[in-house]
Amino acid sequence: MGLFGSKDKTDTTAAPAAVNPDLAALTGEYTIDPSHTTLGFVARHAMVTNVKGSFQDFSGSLHLDGADPSQSTASLDVKMESIDTGSADRDGHLKSADFFKTDEFPTMTFRSTKAEALGGDDYRVTGDLTILGTTRPLSIDLEFNGAAKDPFGNERVGFEGKAEILRSEWGLTWNAALETGGVLVSDKIKLNFDISAIKNAA
Repeated sequence: MGLFGSKDKTDTTAAPAAVNPDLAALTGEYTIDPSHTTLGFVARHAMVTNVKGSFQDFSGSLHLDGADPSQSTASLDVKMESIDTGSADRDGHLKSADFFKTDEFPTMTFRSTKAEALGGDDYRVTGDLTILGTTRPLSIDLEFNGAAKDPFGNERVGFEGKAEILRSEWGLTWNAALETGGVLVSDKIKLNFDISAIKNAA
């Protein structure tokens, strides 16, 4: 059983599913821990290789409901100036008017609108992703990695997530044609998340 109590798929009765008390105890408010969280992305470059990057400055919160996953929520704010692809020149280009226009649009945000259990440790969170002032829906598939108390007494939960977007749908359309055909930067961007969140004090 995952974080949220769920009914056995073979159960045809109308009785509500029992919630594991240990998992139900995880219900509460959480703050994402930036020092142990990665918000990453992958773009295809020149049609032949992948370029990976991440954002270094962000904040976020989770509300987890161990009895009813539909009541769980997520919120994330990302500082676009913190983009890091391992190349200062490339990062500068990404911050420029060709891409993220960070002077005009300094923050990317995600606000969940729906959460659902998919079975086992798998969940899906759907919400509104805003980039360059454009807001469009995004669904993120998440795997619950478990919960633990760290040596400092913090109650932690962990998730791994992934999603894909077409950057052009958010107005990120800059590109360059290749002599051999194709384009320099893929429209499809893969997103990946490794999230560690700390339960807030009651």
